[in-house]
Formats: sequence, structure tokens, C-alpha cells
Amino acid sequence: MPHPVDAVWTAWTQAESLREWWGPDKTTVAEREIDLRVGGRLYIVTVAGEAMRKYAGTRWPMERTYTCIDERRGLAYDARSWTDGAETTQTIHHTTELTLADEGEKASLTLHTTSPRSALVQGKTGRLRMKWGYKSQLEALEKYLAG
Repeated sequence: MPHPVDAVWTAWTQAESLREWWGPDKTTVAEREIDLRVGGRLYIVTVAGEAMRKYAGTRWPMERTYTCIDERRGLAYDARSWTDGAETTQTIHHTTELTLADEGEKASLTLHTTSPRSALVQGKTGRLRMKWGYKSQLEALEKYLAG
């Protein structure tokens, strides 16, 4: 990423910053709270916009518990994501590690997410949705940081 580590770290760890870029394309953030400490929680809800047609208005909550926080170097969390109203049938459990490296004026960002098959209620569809979601989010992060 052609942005300093401090800017990337802030984007991932501050509620106001997350509101600006979190979520797949054509969604907005309706709710967010962050308790940035090991054992602390992030709760965020994205809502599908009108451009998502049949999904418009759909809410996708995510709750994570931070398992590691290394200031400006990375963080890790256990999380679960679901479609509002379908928590028992559409929850995806996952573990994510975000690593940042300072390369002068640029940050190198590595995102590693795992989700055991047994933790994926939606199987392959859930994995594809997660992959699409994170890809879209990283594109949104890039746009947000670019100004």
C-alpha cells in the first residue's frame, strides 16, 4: 500500500475510520464499536445499499474478539459473521491475522484468514463470500487512504 503504516493502522483500529471504508462495495456501516485490547471486541454491522438490488437493506453483523495486538505491526482476532436474522444458519467463524510492515513511506499489509470447514455453516458459498468481501474491503481501504 502506498500509505504510511500509521495511516493503515488507524484505518483498521479507529471506529470513525472503519465507518468510512469497512464492508464490501455498495454497503454502508450502520453500527460500530471497538474495544481495542486483547480480549476486547469489535462489533460492526454493514448494510447493503440500493445498488445491491435483491440484497438492499440486508444487514451483515460481524463480531470479533482481539487475540493479539501489536501496535502498528499487526493484530489478530477470532470472529463470526452472519446475515441478520439467519445467525443459526449463516454464521461464518474465522480467525484473521493482519500484519503490517513499514517500508519507508509505504506499508506492506498481509491479511491471513482461516475458517475451518466445521465452522462454516455455508460451506463453499461462505468461503467465496468472505473472499469477495475482504477483496472488496481492501479496495475500499485503498480508496479511503488515497483521500
